[in-house]
Formats: sequence, structure tokens, C-alpha cells
Amino acid sequence: MKVAFATQDNIHINAHFGWAKKVAIYDVYADGYYFLHTVEFTGELKEDGNEDKLLPKIDAVADCKLVYVSAIGSSAASRLLEHNITPLKAPSEEDEIIDVLNDLVKTLGSPPPWLRKALGMKTPDLSFADV
Repeated sequence: MKVAFATQDNIHINAHFGWAKKVAIYDVYADGYYFLHTVEFTGELKEDGNEDKLLPKIDAVADCKLVYVSAIGSSAASRLLEHNITPLKAPSEEDEIIDVLNDLVKTLGSPPPWLRKALGMKTPDLSFADV
């Protein structure tokens, strides 16, 4: 699955989605991850109410399942969800991309319900009707 990170330095998850000058994109597998590329944005990114600045960012992450951010506005979050992309807020701007990637690799073997939903996986039937 492809995962994006809003970042200022390609190390930390330290950018607001709408204001991010960079989005680093990785491909994550059950046995590792691979850096794909960084998309860079220019222009007046901090202008609140400028919904047009979101379009290139949403296009850049269109094939991602998850987008990690330090913060995100409700409009941007709604737009991502409409495209079946799950935005996730990092607990701290000190969180490192590599740590999240390593955690995701471990989690992909047996994903929790929120990740199963983001990946479009069916939730296992836990009923005991056949017992």
C-alpha cells in the first residue's frame, strides 16, 4: 500500500496537510517499505480558506491509502476520505517517518480494524454460529 507523509524535512511528520511544502510517498509491504518520491509544492500555502491549494495535494496522494500529517483541516480531511484516503494525525511533530513505517510493516501481518477498513479488507466473521 502507498502511504504519504506531510513533512518539512523528509524525516519528521511535521507539516499541516494544507500548508505542507513536501509530501513524501512510500510503498509499504508486510516485509518492508520502499521510498517512491517526494512531491514539492510552491505558492501561498498558508492562506486559510484557499481550497484550490488542496487540489494538487489530493492529486499527489490519490493512490495512497494513508496520509500522515501533523494537522489537517476538516475540509481537507473530508476530501481525502471521499477519495478513500485515510488521514492520520501524528501524536507529535517529532514523530519520525521511519518509525511509523516500521510500525506499519509490523502491523500489516495482522492489521487492526481501522487499517483493514482503510485497505478495503473484509473484517473476519467472529460469530460462533458454526461451533
